[in-house]
Amino acid sequence: MEPFLVVEREENILIARMNRPDSRNALTAPEYMQEFVDLCAAIRRDKTVNVLVLTGNGSSFCAGGNVKDMRDKSGIFEGSPAELRNQYRDGIQTIPLCVYELDIPVIAAVNGPAIGAGLDLACMCDVRLASEKAKFAESFIKLGLVPGDGGAWLLPRVVGMPRATLMSLTGDMIDSSKALEYGLVTDVYPSDQLMAEAMKVARSMAANPSAALRMTKRLLREGEHMRLSSLLEMSAAYQALAHNTEDHVEAVEAFLAKREPKFSGR
Repeated sequence: MEPFLVVEREENILIARMNRPDSRNALTAPEYMQEFVDLCAAIRRDKTVNVLVLTGNGSSFCAGGNVKDMRDKSGIFEGSPAELRNQYRDGIQTIPLCVYELDIPVIAAVNGPAIGAGLDLACMCDVRLASEKAKFAESFIKLGLVPGDGGAWLLPRVVGMPRATLMSLTGDMIDSSKALEYGLVTDVYPSDQLMAEAMKVARSMAANPSAALRMTKRLLREGEHMRLSSLLEMSAAYQALAHNTEDHVEAVEAFLAKREPKFSGR
């Protein structure tokens, strides 16, 4: 069977495509969740990867859970309440823990509908770019469910609590223009230009010194929870490390010489 995530590489950028277009890239099997975990582990080990771009093959980004499996109480929705709880903890909840915590930037190129867990997956990424065909819904409530994969934590951090509350308690769909208005996505493009534009952003990020890139993302992540004084302390420590990298020295010399820098990742 083909992997759920088809991964390709362009220099120091990875592109991961969810590859079940016939099921709208629904997250239906434990193996799919494990592929996210394995990919993130591989990225953490490979310091030459600077950016990950995540998108979907076919007409959808990700449809979330499979509703037919919910009806049949099969697959990941099978079992007693205790078993289901553990399946969530050991299954889909592993995705936010690995994707959100990646040290490198993650760009979601949302090519089509991102529904339920699919929307939450997009919110785990650092930047969301959308096709004009993209649609978004925090739709769990429509099925008598709650966001089981961290959406109640992720969505308010992206769009703010009032809009997250509206989306979560109505479950209603919004289109790409409304998503842009909400700040859920930063830009909307014609569908045939989405990946090209996502790669432009990825290349712009990936061109920067890798140590500073990772530390900057970590500061942004930790800054969501820390007091200012604590973040300043962490920033001072990171800055001391950054000042002593070869890439910092090269960046300063290139700036003063008015030439393009050549970074080594050290």
